[in-house]
Amino acid sequence: MTYGKIPLKQFLKEEVKPAFGCTEPVAVALAVVRAREELSVPPERVNVVISSNIFKNGASVGIPGTEGLKGNKIAAALGLVTGKSDDGLEVLKDCDPDSVLAAMSFLKSGSVSITVDNDVSGVFAKATVSGANHSATCIIEKSHDNITEVFFDGKTIFKGSNVNGKGNGGNSVAEEMSSMTWDEVMEWLKEIDEEDIAFLLKGKCMNMEIAEKGFESNVGLGVGRAIRNSFGNSNNADIGLLIKAWSAAAADARMSGVAMPVMSSAGSGNHGITAIIPVAIYGHLNNIDEGTIAKGLLVSHLVTSYIKSRTGRLSTTCGCAFAAGSGAAAGITWLRTKDLCKAKTAVNIVISNLIGMLCDGAKGSCAFKVGTGAIEAYHAAMIASEGVELDPQGVVGKTVEQTVNNAAEVASCMGEIERTLLEIIAKE
Repeated sequence: MTYGKIPLKQFLKEEVKPAFGCTEPVAVALAVVRAREELSVPPERVNVVISSNIFKNGASVGIPGTEGLKGNKIAAALGLVTGKSDDGLEVLKDCDPDSVLAAMSFLKSGSVSITVDNDVSGVFAKATVSGANHSATCIIEKSHDNITEVFFDGKTIFKGSNVNGKGNGGNSVAEEMSSMTWDEVMEWLKEIDEEDIAFLLKGKCMNMEIAEKGFESNVGLGVGRAIRNSFGNSNNADIGLLIKAWSAAAADARMSGVAMPVMSSAGSGNHGITAIIPVAIYGHLNNIDEGTIAKGLLVSHLVTSYIKSRTGRLSTTCGCAFAAGSGAAAGITWLRTKDLCKAKTAVNIVISNLIGMLCDGAKGSCAFKVGTGAIEAYHAAMIASEGVELDPQGVVGKTVEQTVNNAAEVASCMGEIERTLLEIIAKE
């Protein structure tokens, strides 16, 4: 069974995919790479116009393979010298020291410029690469790897009609989900097959591996490492603290630019970390079989995307905490109870708790927020599994749909806060 024309496999293809580096600067690099490919002559300069949200999340985050370099400009410069657009969110995976040297040469010559369009929000990047009196432009919109238009010398070379060139009546999966109910979204659980299970477990392994890297010394801020050191022997640690430590460690590694992929969720690698690691650790520690863990992971991804379809890919509120945290809470609750009604309660608890957490851009301190979302997901699952329910109160509505819509309304009304955050970040 499918909802409308969308099979589960299409959901997974669009909403759950490997990403190499923070997806905002990756979108910048991808736009530059695709334009560079169309130019067909050596590039001499690039100008990138980005949304305020892309600017915010790409300003201070580490770029993989660069030994600690940060920001949208270095991503754009790398796009001039390395990468294949066919690699999508992994466009920077081939970055090496020679690429970094070549990129730095472009930067030092003033050949790379970034312009922020404060009137544009969400995912948007427009890269124009020039050389030998020719120019090529690539536009990315809606999602981080969704190339909507490509031009060469002002003539349209490619025009996408929908996300990633796939036909869903012109809408992405996220757009379709924005009008679906909780029960309709959860119908996708009935479609899962062995191929899907293997893919979901691949994502689990991917994110656990980068967490192990994050525990090493001198990686990121060491948030996960410090938490793990606080309880010594992990065999005696509280499950919640283990979940927080591993999730934060993965974010430590990713935000510092460690050259390892993560499995993303709803367009974000940090969302993927929060959505996957708590469910995986809970499943492993309770000796739950891998197939069942994979289904719990699917619940988590579905809920994360369901919430993000309402709030937008990028917003003023921290989706890692309240959206992916809700996903993880639902996934753990499902592993414990197989009860999707109790999973709804877990979502209500997380949203009521963390909706006020602000997104002030992707950077090292995101490890704190990822860790918070992860441990609160576990606690919410423990409470919801006992049959506790929240009456309508504050942002919590009579139904989970109302709660999510209320959270989206709160997020959409934070324009002045967003402007203030952007002003602060622009000073750095």
